[in-house]
Formats: sequence, structure tokens, C-alpha cells
Amino acid sequence: MFQCLEPERNEETGPVYVRERGKLSVVGSHVSELRTPCRLFSKGFSVELCGKQEDTSRHRQKPFIFTYTKEGSLRYSAKSLFTLTLDLITDNIHYVDSLMGFPDQIAEKLFTAAEAKHKFFTPCNGVMALRKFTEAYGDLVLSSLCLRGRYLLISERLEEIKSFQCLRSLDLSCCKLGDEHELLEHLSSDPMSSLTELYLKDNCFSDTGIRKMTASLRVLGKGLDALKVLDLSSNPGITDRGVLFLFGFKLLQFLDLSDTSIQDRSRTVKKIETKIGLVLSKKPIIQFEHRNCRTQGWAEQLLDQWENYIFSAIKPKDTLKSRKAAQQFYGKETKQNHLDSGICTLLTPVEQKQTHLQFFRPEEQKDSDSSKSDKRQRSTKRTGADPGQEDCTIAPATKRPRVTLTAADWDLLNSY
Repeated sequence: MFQCLEPERNEETGPVYVRERGKLSVVGSHVSELRTPCRLFSKGFSVELCGKQEDTSRHRQKPFIFTYTKEGSLRYSAKSLFTLTLDLITDNIHYVDSLMGFPDQIAEKLFTAAEAKHKFFTPCNGVMALRKFTEAYGDLVLSSLCLRGRYLLISERLEEIKSFQCLRSLDLSCCKLGDEHELLEHLSSDPMSSLTELYLKDNCFSDTGIRKMTASLRVLGKGLDALKVLDLSSNPGITDRGVLFLFGFKLLQFLDLSDTSIQDRSRTVKKIETKIGLVLSKKPIIQFEHRNCRTQGWAEQLLDQWENYIFSAIKPKDTLKSRKAAQQFYGKETKQNHLDSGICTLLTPVEQKQTHLQFFRPEEQKDSDSSKSDKRQRSTKRTGADPGQEDCTIAPATKRPRVTLTAADWDLLNSY
């Protein structure tokens, strides 16, 4: 075979190599096996690739997706233009000036993508990005926030929690905040004017804290004027003098002052009935059992991620575990640490309520109050007065017209 191909070989084509049975040979050559193949470069030759320096710590996502067919073969499919654009905006969310005017469906997908990439974890850029969402979409980001007993989350993520606007329900029970906490002053600000339910049970509040919380409402007529449910139970620092600061809540329907330091009970009950119109309840009220209070909104999973990150940072080291094992081996009794189970609880003695002071508004007064509020709205429309002065429950973020996408719009986005 080699002799037949020998005359056809030309100098322009060069030698022809053939590999047979793992051996390399040249067609028509007398040496059937090449022991030392020729080198393309010298032995000391090296190549250095110089390219644009990028952030190697961040994983670079490829513009295609790996999927499998029914037969089991691997298939490469390119990402849609909408997905690529969404990833680009998510990676640079801290450069976005405003999200006003974006449709709600796209904003939810953008928030989920930013949450998956941990864009809300950094101290500075995370707060700025979260505020852009809350300013544009308000209660869609978070409408109800339950922080019952989660005092570590409040201390570590205070600025992020203060950025949530248009909340309708807020539960801060068993957090031991005290009268000097920043959240107490934040409750009387304009972003919290939409609150209708506020639970402040067991927070070491006194008359000073109640005075600070209601100062804006009593002096300027702004703040928590839309509040309907207020829980101040298990705060021994609240006395008869602190109850006087609660008379500014004209729309209040349920009030809990159980287990406080109120001395003259009968006189306090009469004052609350005449000033606010609430009647003492003989039975426990369902609204104060905290059954339906939970976190609702786009940021529901974000709060769980923050809390898990905090618990993972404060878990004891392996040396502490080995020390506990040694103490158990030698028969020494050790106290159980709550951080091992991932549950953070306050060590407070369980005491029974000494006083039961829960108030509610009768149904007749509820109907009369609703008719009065309707008349006020009609009068403001006729006189042309500023509705923002009469009704402070409307937050600035809810005034903007929200843009929604139809099914045809989604089909057009998916077609790219």
C-alpha cells in the first residue's frame, strides 16, 4: 500500500502520517515508526495570555441554558433577551436611579433575581436597592411584618427594616426595645402612617415611650392616625398617666392594656370609654392572640435569609462543642445553649396576667365612625381642600398609577 501511494506524493502536500495500532508512521518512508515526533516550538517556548482583568470572585453566568431532551441527550438553548436584560439590571441594581413606572410583574421578577444574588446583604448598596423597591411599590414589597421575638434581626438589620413603607401590620412583641430605641421614633414618621395594626407587647415601655410615640399625632395631627389595633400589654412601666397619651387615636377599635401598672382601674375604664369610645371586654379578644399575624410580601423570604445569616454567624465554634463533650464525659452539668438549635428566645419568667384590660369598639359606634369618615371625604371634595391633610393614611408610594402587563404583553416579551 505504501509503494502505490509513493509516486502520488507531492512536495507541496508534504508527508502523510498514518497511525496504526498505536504507532505513528509516514507513508512511503523506509522508517516505519517515528520514535521522536517533530516539535512545532522549541523546548523553552512559553505563551502568556493577556486579557481584560475582571472580578474573578464572582461567578460568570453563561448566556445559554443546559437542558435534557426526552431521549436523554444534552441540549443547549440560549437565554431569552428578557432574561439577559433582567440579569444585567440585577447585577447593576445599585446604579438604577428609580423604578417608578416599571410594571409590577417585572418588578417582582427583578426583586426575586436580586434576592437570589444576595444584592440586599451589603450594608450600603443593599439598603439603597431595597429603598428603590419600597419607594416605587410600597405594600407590594411588604404589607405585613412580624418581628415577634426576633430582636437580633432588628439590631442587625435596623436600617433595612426602617426602609419598608406602607406597612399595614407590624408586630414587635417580646423584643425588649425600651423607650430610647430608634424604632419608637420611626413609628411616628410619615412612612408608617399607613399602619392599622401595631403590637408592642412586652417591650419595656413606660409613659415616656408612649409620649414619644404619640407626639407627632398629638401635636401635628400626623403619624399613627389610621391605627385600629394597638397592643401595649405586659409593659409594667405604663401607668395611668401614660393612658392619657392614647386619646389621640380616634379610629382605634381594639386596645390591650393588660398586665400594666394602672392603679385606678375604674377611672381609667371610664376615661377610655368617654374619650375614645372603647368598652371593656370581659372575654379575651381574638385580635390579640397573634394567630393571623405573619410576614406578607415580596421580601418574606428575604427576612428569613437575613435571620439565617445572623444565626450562622453566631453559632459556637467546634472548640466549644468539644469542650462541652469533655464536660459531659467528666460528669459536669452544662446549661443548654439556645443558639445550638437555631432558635433565639428571650429568657423571661412565665407569669400569669394580673390584670385583664382589653377594650373594643361596639358595632354601633363603628358604623357611626365610618359614616363620619365618608362625610369628611365628601366635604373635602366639595370644598376643594387638600385631601392629604385630612387623610394621612395614603402613603406617597400608593399615589402613583401602577402599570400592569397583559397576556399579550407577556407573549411579546417571551417571543424575543
